[in-house]
Amino acid sequence: MTAAPSDSSSRSSSRPSADALARLARFSGPLGAVLTVGAILAAIALSPDFSWTGGALSDLGVAADPLVRLLFNGGLIGGAVVAVAFGRALRRDSTAVAAGYVLAIVAMALVGVFPAGTPLHFPVAVAFFLLATATVTLDGWRRRGTLPGRVALALAAGHVLGWLLWGAGVRPGPGLALPEVGGVAMFGLWVVALAPPIARR
Repeated sequence: MTAAPSDSSSRSSSRPSADALARLARFSGPLGAVLTVGAILAAIALSPDFSWTGGALSDLGVAADPLVRLLFNGGLIGGAVVAVAFGRALRRDSTAVAAGYVLAIVAMALVGVFPAGTPLHFPVAVAFFLLATATVTLDGWRRRGTLPGRVALALAAGHVLGWLLWGAGVRPGPGLALPEVGGVAMFGLWVVALAPPIARR
């Protein structure tokens, strides 16, 4: 007569394996980045009033069209929910990089929670760009002896240079959208192609 499995063994067999959770965490970042960028691009495509040179990306979060608002704010929040688990994969290489990444993702979600015109919008938007740049820079410096590390440093430097040029008046218009999209591209490319869990596949 076969003995019945113990409660502990049946519980452990019903849980996802550690390898499966690790795989989910590794791909959550790229998936979240694609979802977020896709939502932003869709919002831009549906917003005839959006101006690359005269406006900011956050204008999409308060657009007259409710679908545009939903795509932009919902894309930031939903993408962050999907992507935050990537911090678990990053922690295998660096706790500091993982912490910076998670804080940047939380700030990104809060940009959607607090759209333009609300008191907390400006600080959370600034926090996102600062944290994203710091995370990419830190990871690039740690791995500066590798090609992904050097490319990460170049992306971060390019993003900072874009803001410096904008601040110096070297720009086609007063809008923030161009330097902002540079920051989105920097962070998104790092997550999708350069971050340690992806680059070492």
